[in-house]
Amino acid sequence: MAATLKISRHLLTNLRSKISPRLPAGCRGYFSTLNKVHGNSNLVKPLSANLNGRINQCNLINVTPARQLRISSLSLGKIIAFNLSDIGEGITEVNMKEWFVTVGDTVAQFDNICEVQSDKASVTITSRYDGVVRKLYHEIDDIARVGLPLIDIELEDDSAVSEDDASAPEQKDTPKESTTSTKMDAENVVPNKVLTTPAVRKIAMENKIDLSKVPATGKGGRILKEDVLQYLQQLQAPDAAKELAFVPPTPATPATPIPPPASIEDGVPVPIRGIRKAMVKTMTAALKVPQFGYRDEISMNALHDLIAKWKENGSNPVGMMPFVIKAASLALREYPILNSSVDENCENIIYKNSHNIGFAMDTEQGLVVPNIKNVQELSLVDISIEFQRLRELGIAGKLGINDLSDGTFTLSNIGSIGGTYMHPVILVPQVVIGALGRTQTIPKFNQRGEVYPAKIMCVSWSADHRIIEGAVMARFSNLWKSFIEHPHLMLMHLK
Repeated sequence: MAATLKISRHLLTNLRSKISPRLPAGCRGYFSTLNKVHGNSNLVKPLSANLNGRINQCNLINVTPARQLRISSLSLGKIIAFNLSDIGEGITEVNMKEWFVTVGDTVAQFDNICEVQSDKASVTITSRYDGVVRKLYHEIDDIARVGLPLIDIELEDDSAVSEDDASAPEQKDTPKESTTSTKMDAENVVPNKVLTTPAVRKIAMENKIDLSKVPATGKGGRILKEDVLQYLQQLQAPDAAKELAFVPPTPATPATPIPPPASIEDGVPVPIRGIRKAMVKTMTAALKVPQFGYRDEISMNALHDLIAKWKENGSNPVGMMPFVIKAASLALREYPILNSSVDENCENIIYKNSHNIGFAMDTEQGLVVPNIKNVQELSLVDISIEFQRLRELGIAGKLGINDLSDGTFTLSNIGSIGGTYMHPVILVPQVVIGALGRTQTIPKFNQRGEVYPAKIMCVSWSADHRIIEGAVMARFSNLWKSFIEHPHLMLMHLK
């Protein structure tokens, strides 16, 4: 009798009329003594188990006809409520998108727990503890709120969590106490002291990362595993750019219509959630801003010829969008007011040194606008690599909050779907947005009066008329246009 005994492991089968329930163990150890069942009685004598060197009894009591089992058990560890921590950007609630665990699953630190969809991005929540999942608080498509429990976890080791890290499940309905506790946590943070787990420190040590330089997103300024991995990815980005030099983005394929749902219930309200909820807020705010439009036509012949020559020489060309994005950054250097924002009362202009240029994407989740950070410091190849990375994440619905936040200027390539001119709406708090129409081949006259096939792309700008004059918008557009129509001019401005 030396078989290992674990909590909930089946010990024996109790034979009854029409039912044959398996009786789970109520303690952990290995078999010492197995007592016999007394005939047809419902009562089973205690089973002796050796628990870490001492004998204990696991009483299996009264298997009722209703199949309800009463088991005396020893708790594996402390059960804590794993709360949804602050994921930044002022997000207070998320939509439950997918569960990666079920009740009874064993999880370790950094195992994926669930995926949630905020009004800005899709975020994967990982476990901070080792233990067993005892309760799920939400169903798919439920709304989960920051600071409230996602799951209950039975810890393998009580010492793995402190009172500051998690609250007991029975305290989940006392938001006032939770708020007070959060304030106390913030007050007790020691300046310059890195708060994180030993596992995260190990990852940082193996990759020679200074944790004091890693932006923290966890509760009370704690550094999570995701923070370290994201910081590591940023450090490795320059090396990846060198290795992947001149790797082009996959050519965009024509957009296919998203099929409608199989059945639509007439007149039934459907909640607006996720990214579309963010669009409601942003577009409603944009309507309060007086906007004016400016339109122009861009000759794409030179840029198309340049890309065609690269293909003929066997080189991997950079696509159109990296050129358009880099040209915008070069023009913003001359007109920095277009890379600014205004405060809430429109009393001050806030200039931005970083050119974080976003591009609008149509996805199954809705309209998303990831942005390429610090375009003013990137080469065309760097921009091409980052553009492709963000595009692939957007299609997969895996864009992170960092990919979608802190944009300063936006372009929309609506022409990839269709249309020539449009009226784009400013993405508040930005002050300018540009929409690129479909490139068309139309007959044009050159300076000698000869007709030639011209590849023309239309551009539509919208600007915040409170701080931007029409003349400034026109001059910016002309400079941006000159870089695209004469790509060699960009070489004079590239670092």
